[in-house]
Amino acid sequence: MGLLDFLTGKRSGLGVEELARRTGVSVEALRSIRPAYRKVEIPKRRGGRRVLQIPEPELKAIQRRILHRVLARLKVHPRAVAYRRGFSIVGHASLHAGKEVVVTLDLKDFFACTPAARVQEYCRRVGWSKDAAAVLTQLTTWEESLPQGAPTSPMLSNLVNFKLDARLEAAARRFGAAYSRYADDMAFSKSTDVPREIGRLIRCVKLIVENEGYTLHQGRKLHIRRRHQCQVVGGLVVNQRPNLRRKQRRLLRAVRHHMATNRPATLSESQLKGWESLEFMIRRQSS
Repeated sequence: MGLLDFLTGKRSGLGVEELARRTGVSVEALRSIRPAYRKVEIPKRRGGRRVLQIPEPELKAIQRRILHRVLARLKVHPRAVAYRRGFSIVGHASLHAGKEVVVTLDLKDFFACTPAARVQEYCRRVGWSKDAAAVLTQLTTWEESLPQGAPTSPMLSNLVNFKLDARLEAAARRFGAAYSRYADDMAFSKSTDVPREIGRLIRCVKLIVENEGYTLHQGRKLHIRRRHQCQVVGGLVVNQRPNLRRKQRRLLRAVRHHMATNRPATLSESQLKGWESLEFMIRRQSS
């Protein structure tokens, strides 16, 4: 689009035809899809139930095409480390390893609190026309928010929150801290432990988060851990370098011993292989 066209409004962005070309789905098909989801409950790791909205097969197939052909190359803030190729929970933890103090906070109902209006606004900002942005929003949101369970939701949650991450990183720098976010889990760490500064940082984070439309979990999901305590980021201990918790390492040793001596073990072979893959990733990425 030329400057003259932009100034005169002859073209207001990439249209639905371009979206159809990229996804390999006709304009008529894109417009005719009526989003449908089914709700599935799964247990949370720390108790309770999580409700997922799973898109029906036709919608899921198009969402996957949107993810890989429309969203994949768009810019994500470097401190948003979840759902990205080449990034992992180990990298999230490594940034905070060996620090004097580590603060972890959790965003409440992260996907449900990311509104459809923000998705549509983002699509317009990256170059789609009003019509195409509306189609993209219809195909990737449900009940006015990001559905937790859609293939596109994780990537969109990163893309539309670039400003949130930029503001939080700037706040962290102002207090001499490091920052990273893995989905709804945020971590800050400092090489110096000044309680007054930690309190000011947390209050600043709370204000930024609320200004961006989210809410922090309070109480047990806000942790301030110092060097003499077990510092945990993303489920990994980071007092020295990223590692599994001691009780997890002991469990794995016991399982291996039981399997080697043909005794009943608390994990299956496939579960043990999953844990061993995580151990290998930790060693490789934190060495």
